[in-house]
Amino acid sequence: MKKRLLIASAVASSTLTASFALLGFLASNRLMYVKKKDDSFILEREIAAKRYDEVWYENTAKSEQWIESANGYPIKAIFLEPHDTDRYVIICHGVTETKINSLKYARLFEKLGFNSVVYDHRRHGESGGKTTSFGHYEKLDLQAVVQALKLHAGPSLFFGIHGESMGAATTLLYAGMEDSADFYISDCAYSDISEQILHVMRTTTPMRTTLALRLANVFLKLRDGYSITTVSPREVVKNIVNPVLFIHSINDEFVLPKMSQELFKLKQGAKQLKLFDEGEHAQSYNKNPEEYETAIADFLSEHDMLWPKIYPSASAQISS
Repeated sequence: MKKRLLIASAVASSTLTASFALLGFLASNRLMYVKKKDDSFILEREIAAKRYDEVWYENTAKSEQWIESANGYPIKAIFLEPHDTDRYVIICHGVTETKINSLKYARLFEKLGFNSVVYDHRRHGESGGKTTSFGHYEKLDLQAVVQALKLHAGPSLFFGIHGESMGAATTLLYAGMEDSADFYISDCAYSDISEQILHVMRTTTPMRTTLALRLANVFLKLRDGYSITTVSPREVVKNIVNPVLFIHSINDEFVLPKMSQELFKLKQGAKQLKLFDEGEHAQSYNKNPEEYETAIADFLSEHDMLWPKIYPSASAQISS
């Protein structure tokens, strides 16, 4: 009898362990290999919405670069240079998107006198990399893009970084590690990826506990070499000295606007916060293009970053 109980206990324990292992593996898989949008879908969507102008793109001075990441794979970047200037903005797209989604912002910054660099995050678009890490490895890819831009533009470079969603979190993680840009624009960043994942789980699945996340974290350490607890812009935003504009839509139910509000509160020194009444997640520009442009122009003007010889005031530039 005692032997049977021991066997039954061992079987139950093994089954439970195997179940936890399977749950952890599947949960980490879902994070590492988050389902992406098809590249052709993104292009067709942007063309249909008239946010991507094929004639403009074909006629804009540009060059393509493959940039080697410290993580060991190539990053595909496009340097868009409509102006004869050393003023640039690097644009970081969100998870599941590609650099095509960044071109609408490139046009916005072109109006303000900036050239731009758009690129594909790891495992997105044409870039290499096997997994998505929500900013952990992506911040090192951004660092490589910054270094490439500095070599390209020379010592007189003046530049900012604009990020959307995961790209915004990546921007802040990079800035908290290496505050080398003159300004940053963070559009709908999450303040902590663990909290963001829990929010998504609790609003889209029956799961309400942290068990799956804790198991996923164990497997992420084993399989992808990092802890998800390190992907926390709130922990590094206090290190950023240069100006940051935080943008969010109050109707964003995916990444809650309170996350940008939290980041704004934690950021020391020069900062601004712009909340839009219209738009869901990562839709602030799409739903409020003129107001979005004005917000960025006003932010740059406030910190004396508009080129006064050509752009004497933010309002004059936007109205033109």
